[in-house]
Formats: sequence, structure tokens, C-alpha cells
Amino acid sequence: MAPPALGDEGGVVRRVIPADNSCLFHAFAYALEGGRARIPGHAPTLRAVVAAAVLGDPERYSEAYLGRPTEEYAAWIQSGEHWGGAIELALLGAHYAVEVAAFDIQSGRVDVYGEGEGRASRVLILYDGLHYDLLVQSFAGAPEDFDVCSFPTADGAALATVMAQAAEVVAAARAARAFTDTARFTIRCLVCQQGLAGEAEAVAHAQATGHTNFSEYKSA
Repeated sequence: MAPPALGDEGGVVRRVIPADNSCLFHAFAYALEGGRARIPGHAPTLRAVVAAAVLGDPERYSEAYLGRPTEEYAAWIQSGEHWGGAIELALLGAHYAVEVAAFDIQSGRVDVYGEGEGRASRVLILYDGLHYDLLVQSFAGAPEDFDVCSFPTADGAALATVMAQAAEVVAAARAARAFTDTARFTIRCLVCQQGLAGEAEAVAHAQATGHTNFSEYKSA
């Protein structure tokens, strides 16, 4: 099957990424390492990339910046139990020399990491409060193998169109309340079964106990 032409009917769609604490890393593997087939087993490599970056520049990536000592953070992020966030988005964008547009469903906000630094392409990441998925350009009738996952920054008009389509996807998800309000959500620690309310309690519990395996639930 021949790849579809860029003019074929299609648009920006959400590609759901496995939810196993490494979704951010999986999204980068999908976008920049060859599609969904590259997801299995690739997260440890990208976690190691992040660890090497912070260890390589401890003055910039200090305890004040990372929230913990640099060496401790480097070990922490290489554990498959820990989630990625803004730091990892920025570092992996730099690693791949791409801009990263991170859309937040709840607020509708988009932060573009690496913008203005001369990077040739942009990838689109979607965040629902707990989980990262990928936004791609898909074509009518085409399988995922033909997804366009990165977009040239030199073509401003085309990039603006893609960003507008992505914003429509985000707006639809927000209207459907397809996000987790991390200030108010309820979760249960799957290690000790303690109920917790909000991200702050979850973080405090993890720091106090070392437990990092949580599941969201709705209280009665």
C-alpha cells in the first residue's frame, strides 16, 4: 500500500499510548522511533537519556531545579515506576532536536518546549492530568503506520493548521471532561490500599512510604 499524499482527507487525531507509568516515553518512541511497534522496551533507553542529560550538567539540573539531588533524580527517573513530566518533555525534545507542543486538556493550555531554538520539526503531546497520549496527522482509510508524527516548523501556515486541528481535539476532550483534575481526584495506593485525595497527598504518601503504584477511583 502506497503512503497517502498530504492532500488526502484526514486530520489530527489522538493515538492512545499504553498506560504503564512510561506513557511519556512511549509517546516519544511512537513519534520519533518508528511508530507503535517501537514502543515495547524503548522506555528504559529514553529514561537513560534523561538521566545522562541531568548528570552531564549538574549545575543547570540542580536539586533546586529537579526537586531532589541530581544523582538521586537520575536514579529515580530510570525506575519504570516513576512518571515523566515537564522536565522529561524538555530534555527529550532537546535530545531529538524537536519542538514539543504539550497540550493540557483541562486548561486548554499548550506549552511549546524548544520553540525559537531553530529546531526543524515539532511533535504534539496530549496530557489528561495523569497520562500522555500522542497527537498525529492521520489520513482517511490509512493504517497507523502512515501517521505523520512530526511537523516541519519552516512551513508556518501548515504548522498553524495542524496546531488548530490539535486544539479542536483538545477542546472536544475538555468538553467531554476527559481529564483528571489532579487537585481533586481520588486515588488508592495499590500497595497499602490507603485512599488519597489530590496530587499533593499522593506525592506526600509516595515520599513517606516509597509506594508509587496508584489507581484512580471514585468515592461513594
